[in-house]
Amino acid sequence: MSVGIGLIIFIIGAIAGFVISKLVSSSAKEQKLAEQASQSEAELQQYKQDVAEHLESSAKLLEQMNTTCQNAMSQMAQSTKLLKQATPAEGTPMPFFSKETQEQLAETVSLRHQRKEAKSEENLTEPPLDYSGNPSGLFRDEKHSVTNPE
Repeated sequence: MSVGIGLIIFIIGAIAGFVISKLVSSSAKEQKLAEQASQSEAELQQYKQDVAEHLESSAKLLEQMNTTCQNAMSQMAQSTKLLKQATPAEGTPMPFFSKETQEQLAETVSLRHQRKEAKSEENLTEPPLDYSGNPSGLFRDEKHSVTNPE
């Protein structure tokens, strides 16, 4: 009978151990899951904070861009206004050169015309060089001997 009692005690001990281990392991699992849940919540809160900071900085950058664009638009409007004021009337075209440059060009052209007139008066008395009194004979239809054959 002692073997039967030992076997019964062993079976009762095994069942009790199994039940106790399930209770202990389920509470450990619950504790582990609770830690994971709290860690996930903390990470979620940190992520939300990071996203909020990012959106805030993006809003500031967009505001700066808007301000810069507004400044550029006002400068363009001022430049257009100044250009319209500087443009001469519709009938008169804008000169290519400045007034001083046009005066200098006119003076240069008049000096050249004076020089050409002076040269043309001098050349009227002399015949052109192709009709000179001493022809060279270069264009006569004669055969010449070669002076340095190679």
